[in-house]
Parts: sequence; C-alpha cells; structure tokens
Amino acid sequence: MPPTSQTLTAERILEATEEVLRRHGPAKATVVDVARALGVSHGSVYRHFRTKAALREAVTKRWLDRTSETLSVIAGREGDPEERLRIWLRTLFDAKRSKAGDDPELFATYMVLVDESVQAVEDHITDLTAQLTRIVHDGVDAGTFTADDEQITARAVFQASGRFHDPCYATEWVRPEVESELEAMLELLLRGLRSR
Repeated sequence: MPPTSQTLTAERILEATEEVLRRHGPAKATVVDVARALGVSHGSVYRHFRTKAALREAVTKRWLDRTSETLSVIAGREGDPEERLRIWLRTLFDAKRSKAGDDPELFATYMVLVDESVQAVEDHITDLTAQLTRIVHDGVDAGTFTADDEQITARAVFQASGRFHDPCYATEWVRPEVESELEAMLELLLRGLRSR
C-alpha cells in the first residue's frame, strides 16, 4: 500500500470509489480496493463510511447531485419561465445522455447502485420536482402558466418527460430522431402549461 500524504476526506474516498467501480464494477469492487487505491487501511475508509452500503449510497448520491446542482442554477434564475423550463428539461436530458454515452461502464455501474439506493433516488426526484415547482410557480405568478396545484403540475411535467431522463430509456437516446422528439415533447408540455 503506497503511503498517502493527502488528508483522507470523504470526497477523496468517493472519488477513489468511483474509479474502483469503473475498473471492477459493482459486483467485484470492495472497500479494500478503495483503501488500496488511496494508500490507506480499509479501517480508515470505514471511519468515514460505516458500511460498504453507506459508501455505495454516498457515491450514488454524489452522482445524482451533480445533475441536481446544475439544474438548480437554471431553476433559480430570473426571466421567462417558459425558456427556463425548456432549458431545464433540455439540460436534464443532455446530462443524462452524456452520462450514459461518455462513460458507459460507470453508467451501468450506477444503474446497479441506483437500484440499491432507494433513498438517494427518492431525494433526487424530490429535489428535481421542487426545482420544477419553482419554475411553474414563477410561470403562474407571471401569468405565463396556468396550474391549479403547482407541485402536482411540476410532478406531471417530470413524469411526462421521463423518456428523456429516466435511465431505463438510455438506449433510445442515441437515435438520430431523439432531438426532434424532445422538441415535440417540450412544445406539447409548454402548450399545456400556457395560460388560456
């Protein structure tokens, strides 16, 4: 085990875990592999994450949070709610498609981890729905959108756009016509939200 001169932090452990998962996959990756990659004992890793399951949950949350943080900036902007919603949904699609296409091994690994990390996924969906609710609320305030219940409307928008962000559809995201299908879905959603 090579010595390490850097302070061991949760972030360093998560970065190393991601690399170990990329190399070995979720079935074979161990805490000992993570410790070896960091040049520390596995006990040092366990001081930050009490169990292997807790470490895997944290890695999954970190992966999901990267997308949430980018989208949060868009949701919090001032300006035209229609344009913000369009950009938000497109950014979500681009982020998910990029994750699936740029690093397919790690994406496949995360799909396994997501199935294990029910709470992290629920928290992610709750966060994304809250961001959409903010955009819908701003649209209602501006007189651009109509919604009897902004939260239910936001959840409906999230569910209606699922084909463009739910990882179970990842194999479809490489099809050439997916861009025009995304645009058609965006127009349909916006038309439905517009004030009458």
